[in-house]
Amino acid sequence: MNEPPKMAALGTPGEVAEYLRCSVPTLAQLRYMGTGPKFIKVGRKVLYRWSGVTDWLDRNTM
Repeated sequence: MNEPPKMAALGTPGEVAEYLRCSVPTLAQLRYMGTGPKFIKVGRKVLYRWSGVTDWLDRNTM
């Protein structure tokens, strides 16, 4: 029997900022400008799919 697909892990702004080596306010500014990684809003909480963060990094690789 096949197992159901696992949900992608979600990261908080603090975790993602640490991973990207930037500050949480910088990440918030990227969200505001629409130029950062895709994010999810759950009420007032902001979460990131790690796959979205790595996709964003791939798109911004020069």
